[in-house]
Amino acid sequence: MTALIEVGSVSKQFGSIRAVDSVSFTVNRGEVLGFLGPNGAGKSTTMRIITGFLTPTSGSASVCGYDLAEEGIAARARLGYLPEGSPLYGEMTALEFLRFTASVRGLSTSKVAERIKWVVGQLGLGPVLAQPIETLSKGFKRRVGLAQSVLHDPDVLILDEPTDGLDPNQKHEVRGLIRTMSAHKAIIISTHLLEEVDAVCTRAMVINHGKVIVDCTPDELASMSRYRNAVTVCASTSSGGDLRVTLEGLAGVSSVEHVPKATVSNRFIAFPKDGKSIVGEVTRHLQEKGWEIEELEVDGGRLDEVFRDLTTTGSAKKPLH
Repeated sequence: MTALIEVGSVSKQFGSIRAVDSVSFTVNRGEVLGFLGPNGAGKSTTMRIITGFLTPTSGSASVCGYDLAEEGIAARARLGYLPEGSPLYGEMTALEFLRFTASVRGLSTSKVAERIKWVVGQLGLGPVLAQPIETLSKGFKRRVGLAQSVLHDPDVLILDEPTDGLDPNQKHEVRGLIRTMSAHKAIIISTHLLEEVDAVCTRAMVINHGKVIVDCTPDELASMSRYRNAVTVCASTSSGGDLRVTLEGLAGVSSVEHVPKATVSNRFIAFPKDGKSIVGEVTRHLQEKGWEIEELEVDGGRLDEVFRDLTTTGSAKKPLH
């Protein structure tokens, strides 16, 4: 695999505040890195360093082999950047802005119409091309901002909250576009939407207080959850048995919690020991004992719980392999 983004021991100091603290990582072609962390963790500062908008206090960053400090113009020519808030020229129409971007990016005359047609089709901008950007909704402004970042078909994409302000259908379309482009690019996405990590990312990196605390696959991140392989069960029996007691008696179960839903009270979640799969054991035992299973659901792990643990207590367990 080819590393298109390389970050080496990057730190950034703002007065007495160390926003980024010795961060190192690479992103290869074909990877989509989900950059996660609470507000103020150092995500946007790191992304601004990679895009050349900020100079690190120490360390280095390169894009497609070009060092940002020594060959900044060459590096920036090979990346597309969607910053937080999508700063745009409000007095321009969407089409004027895309033509302006194409000019700044140095696209040949023969390529301009082709690339604008492509981004307009991919991002559904047709209905608003003639409107001044300042009159557009937040969602359309975000899509225009994303369009300018991919217009020149760069090898590297840095996207800060790319689906912010989009409705569910628009989010689905943009995530599909990112997946389509990802095979030939290195992409970093900063997001607060944990479902976005599952939807488009091949890696998940959690940063807190300027330091990288986890770098793994989304599935490995989910495996840190206490809900990994937990089984939610609703069942009934004519024997008068107690479902909670039945589940607590299983060898692979570490604990059981009551989780009623609406009018259903006889509903419990069984947590596994060491995150191992217990669905087979639970199913076999209940069937053998004559329980009628009305609901059975296996949890893959909850990223929101892992995120809270990592960024507040640091207590999330290590990934299971």
